[in-house]
Amino acid sequence: MQKMRAGVYYNNKDVRVEEKPIPEIGDNDVLIKVKACGICGSDIMEWYRIKKAPLVLGHELTGEIVKAGANVSHLKEGDRVFAIHHVPCDKCDECIKGHPSACKDFQGINNFEPGGFSEYLKVTGKSVQTGVMKIPDEISFEEGTFIEPVGTVLRGQRAADIKPGESVLVIGCGLSGLLHIKTAKALGAGLIMGCDVEETRLESAKKFGAGSVFKPGSNLPEMIAEKNGGRLADKVIVCAGAVSAIESALSCVERGGLVLIFAVPKPGETVSVDFNPHWRNDISIKTSYGSTPLDHIQAIELLKNKRIEVNDMITHRMPLSDIQKGFAAACDPKSCLKVLIEL
Repeated sequence: MQKMRAGVYYNNKDVRVEEKPIPEIGDNDVLIKVKACGICGSDIMEWYRIKKAPLVLGHELTGEIVKAGANVSHLKEGDRVFAIHHVPCDKCDECIKGHPSACKDFQGINNFEPGGFSEYLKVTGKSVQTGVMKIPDEISFEEGTFIEPVGTVLRGQRAADIKPGESVLVIGCGLSGLLHIKTAKALGAGLIMGCDVEETRLESAKKFGAGSVFKPGSNLPEMIAEKNGGRLADKVIVCAGAVSAIESALSCVERGGLVLIFAVPKPGETVSVDFNPHWRNDISIKTSYGSTPLDHIQAIELLKNKRIEVNDMITHRMPLSDIQKGFAAACDPKSCLKVLIEL
């Protein structure tokens, strides 16, 4: 049996390069030679990941098809592709009603073996049909690792229904928050504002399109109104998993506005909300989770046409042999935006 190398996650400080067998594919599967895979913020969410350790993580990947099963007709050896580990079933009530990321298959089935941080990856199940997409020549393997992150942002901004000219506040300016800033700018938002505790991230927010940036505090609504013609933000996007971030968002949204919960606190942490003023002021609160094939198609088009530039967000490129260093870098918010593992 042929062997390959894979990065096996035990915890954030213990990610080991180990040998594993190259997966055998069936008639309905494909085998991908992984070229690049990004470390996602969810990969370093230790309270979430460690329950299933040891395992091979990685879902922001690009590569080349090296084998396609006999029943796979739309993909062939040599195709440059993006792949995602979970997709909606397209048949259940949630999918039919327009909530595909609430699909039980989407949330419960992982179609990767073993994961993106490996030299070879088997993709099976419905992910072969709707989760593996060819990437055009205009998108490099590195840029293609952003298809899923950009897809999640596009899904969130559709949920928020951001209209041209509206003011947008992004709370939490890590990679997801910065992608929200870039995407809101590309789609025609008005004043875009960023809020974060880290000065380096506020500098990145300004670099990537925020007209004003702030550190959190009790005077945040007043600072926003001062920069936004006396008004609070039309749309507030929460990209930080802290209770205080949600509380700040609820205090910074204008009458008739919307708060999008894009990141959430840990399980068991709750937010105490006095809904009376939000009820009177017609405030909407929405959530957004994951990305679906439609989002990835749109993300590919935006990346292909350079409406959203992502190369300037890559702060670290490392070989698989240095994956532990990659995880250490990803855990440092002061010096890291995006870490790519290149194979």
